Amino acid sequence: MRILIAEDEVELAKGLKFLLEKNKFTVDVAYDGAAALEHFDCHDYDVLILDIMMPKVNGLEVLKKIRAAGSGVPILMLTAKAEIEDRVAGLEAGADDYLPKPFASPEFIARVKALSRRNAGYTELCLSFGNVQLDCNRYEMTCKEQTVRLNNKEFQLMELFMRNPRFVFSTAHLMDKIWGQDSEADINVVWTYVGFLRKKLKELEADIEIRTARGAGYFLDL
Repeated sequence: MRILIAEDEVELAKGLKFLLEKNKFTVDVAYDGAAALEHFDCHDYDVLILDIMMPKVNGLEVLKKIRAAGSGVPILMLTAKAEIEDRVAGLEAGADDYLPKPFASPEFIARVKALSRRNAGYTELCLSFGNVQLDCNRYEMTCKEQTVRLNNKEFQLMELFMRNPRFVFSTAHLMDKIWGQDSEADINVVWTYVGFLRKKLKELEADIEIRTARGAGYFLDL
């Protein structure tokens, strides 16, 4: 399950990302409304979490643009504004749920899970390439009746490769996409996790592999 958080409070966004990843969600973060729309145009999401008061484009406008585009993705509005009129405005614009700040972490996770279940019937939950299947609910790779479990970062990396086979991703792009701009991890962590996935693919006797494009990055191919 992939979730987009659009929240301009950086520390709060980091905290929510941590909570969701701990609960096995794949998470992207945007710190303003314009960036949220760019993310939405480039990826398929199961749930969107939008703050109303954001720079560049506010959350209500982001919501309206997404609904105007015909998307029915579940959207949770997250904001410090708790007045009735603000809740009504969000719901009338097409929001599915509304959670005013401050809130308890268990309630936040429960609401996100409820929205993700609502969308489960319309989301591709299993990806396939070659003779390998990636279960996006269980974080498992299967091949020839053998299955291996992936940790969160391994799954995010493999999901990206399987959704974009033969597309070359630079190390910097993978670092930014999977670990985030604010990560304290060394960029060599990308090489390490690619190595983990290569080992697991070999264990499964997969007919696909993560290849290195010299000077360019990595790509998944048969």
